[in-house]
Amino acid sequence: MLPSLAFSQEEAKFYVSFDREPVDCAFELIESIYDVRFSYKDIIFDNKTVTLNRQERSIITLLSELEAQLSVTFEWVDDRYIIVITNEASGRDITKVQELERIVVKSYLTQGIAKNSDGSYLIKPKELGILPGLTEPDVLESVQLLPGVMSPNETASGFLVRGGKVDQNRLIWDGINIYHKGHLFGMISPFNPNATKTVTFINKGSHPRYGERASSVISMATTTEVEDKVKAEVGANGISGDMYLEVPIIKEKLGIQGSVRSSYTDMYQSHTFNQLADKVFGGTKISHGDNPDNRFQFLDYNMKINFEPNPKHQFFASLISIDNNLDYTVRSSENNQTFNDRMTIDNNGYGLGWTAQWLPKWRQVTNVYFSKYKLQYNYVTSEAGDQISDFEKRNVIFDSGIATELQWKINDNNDLDMGYQYVLKDVGYAFLNTSNLSFILDTDKTVVQSQSIYGNYHFRKPESFEVSLGLRVTHFQELQSYKFEPRLLFYKSLLRHLKLQISGEIKHQIISEIDETVISDLSLENRLWRLSNGRKFPIIKSQQVSAGFIFTKRGWTIDMDSYYKTLDNITALSLGFLNPENSQFNIGNQRVYGADVFLKKRFHNINTWMGYTFNSSKSQYKNINNEDYFTSRSNVTHMLSTSLSCKWSDFQVALGWRWQTGKPFTPSSDATGNLEFNDGINTRRLPNYHRLDLSSTYKFRISRNSPIRAKVGFSIRNIYNKRNLISREYRGNNDLNSDIEMIERYSLGFTPNLMFRLYW
Repeated sequence: MLPSLAFSQEEAKFYVSFDREPVDCAFELIESIYDVRFSYKDIIFDNKTVTLNRQERSIITLLSELEAQLSVTFEWVDDRYIIVITNEASGRDITKVQELERIVVKSYLTQGIAKNSDGSYLIKPKELGILPGLTEPDVLESVQLLPGVMSPNETASGFLVRGGKVDQNRLIWDGINIYHKGHLFGMISPFNPNATKTVTFINKGSHPRYGERASSVISMATTTEVEDKVKAEVGANGISGDMYLEVPIIKEKLGIQGSVRSSYTDMYQSHTFNQLADKVFGGTKISHGDNPDNRFQFLDYNMKINFEPNPKHQFFASLISIDNNLDYTVRSSENNQTFNDRMTIDNNGYGLGWTAQWLPKWRQVTNVYFSKYKLQYNYVTSEAGDQISDFEKRNVIFDSGIATELQWKINDNNDLDMGYQYVLKDVGYAFLNTSNLSFILDTDKTVVQSQSIYGNYHFRKPESFEVSLGLRVTHFQELQSYKFEPRLLFYKSLLRHLKLQISGEIKHQIISEIDETVISDLSLENRLWRLSNGRKFPIIKSQQVSAGFIFTKRGWTIDMDSYYKTLDNITALSLGFLNPENSQFNIGNQRVYGADVFLKKRFHNINTWMGYTFNSSKSQYKNINNEDYFTSRSNVTHMLSTSLSCKWSDFQVALGWRWQTGKPFTPSSDATGNLEFNDGINTRRLPNYHRLDLSSTYKFRISRNSPIRAKVGFSIRNIYNKRNLISREYRGNNDLNSDIEMIERYSLGFTPNLMFRLYW
């Protein structure tokens, strides 16, 4: 029964109608029209729809009709928040209330993306509405559409968060650290979206359970539910095919799920793949060889077992494997030489988890993981069939750890989390060159063990404010160093529709990537992981504060946030073309400040949004540029993106446009037959970048009585085929006698893609 407190809204009436609308989409529209918020478990309305004739209704009348049609009960928390309970359930589910209170904007860019009161974003790939340029909900591409995130090199994995570097983003899959971030050299996310239940993206004020990286966290999780029936999906697009399966072994006790995805480029190379390959291999011998022989493949798969012996204990075992193989041969008819690039990249991970509800207010979460990353690259030069040189590059990571966290719900307004983590990282890399003799160009192997304890106190009073205070203390054993990381989050409702958000945090990072400038014609995987050793590579320190406002009312969302970030002890190879005799690593710092603005308006079946990001990033290094600050290489000062999407029943279409200023680069001149650099570091910018993308999808049933459903999709990236220059780099500075070559890389051209899926 609806309580009397809701009848204050009885006079507000609006015209509403639904024609076989999925329940979650219907709720989203009701929220925007009536300014209410629903909380419910997704599984309740799986495959259910709503049908209502067009009529003017108050919220009370509307909910009464929905109760009868959906066999649910709506329980009001106050005059805005509503919990949805099945008629089989009884009592009040506090967990649902907590989830509801944390969500500030339920449908951010589109359906399936929510923003929480702690500033984090929750993405549910299977519920995602359509996004421009994507026929499928790519995990990392979806994150790039959020404010403050950009990918200057136009890759899925090479994204920057608030001026940070690519390696400062931590990727986690079911508690397992992931180091290989993308198929086809970053163009495609290695995480199957059909197997990913939730993605949590954190760009500020992260919980102290998250350490290891200086910028952002992307934590992906597969389902922990034990399904009561078999679920399956199979699909294909212009590059790969995939399968997903969920099977209950013991009803409500034991279940298994798994997915596999593989490219088919070894059998057929579509126009989509050729466009991606042209973009990736531009500037290498592969791009202009006489007869390139393409051997490129990728494969990823994951599996998870969920076991729930009783309502108080849950266990899971999870594994993930990401494999890439490349073998390209280019033959030169001019000098009878053959150039062969061979590369394998593997990242395998294993995880175990246990969740125990010891008492109604005491919960413990324990995880164990192991991750192995291996890169092997060979660049072999042959002449008249005889090998004359072999440049070899290796990178291996062994990462393992155990963590346990005790969560105490003191009362409805107070929570306390306490945890312990032990992590061991073993990282090595080597550069070898073999011609007449074999010699080592560079090598390193480092092991670091760390132990962390942390605590986080959260006070919540929705009608006034929320605050989280956290502290993480880490001891790096081999480095003989203690690091303290305080965290702060403050969230307050100033008015009914206006909220204030403030955050601050300190983070440290011991593993990062280096750019090696030794010989590598392929020039695609020059970034290799290494560990801090306390001297040549010190521990990176990040400090960030941010403040902003969120306004939400009747389909309007305005989100504004400003930030200031410092990064200390970052390292970079000195630019050999500026000083060929100085190729050492130099220690420096980075200063970043910026602002993100997001505006969204939802109409009945039309969703439109616009995002703007301003970013200023300056770097300073010892022995470089007279130790004066200069513009950071990755700095993109202005970025504007906008999208318009429409939904009619089972058909969706989205159009999106992005514009951004060009990346900075170091200008050169060719006065003496070779390139010279006299105008300073990063003093010029590439031309501005812009691109228009389109996506459309359609869902349908194979037949009226068939349980099999289908989905087709079509997308185009860069509709007007704009040739964007996205980077200008220099190569050939390995010794004093080598010539310097300028390499220019361009964006994707006109790139269509098709998708087809079956699921039941």
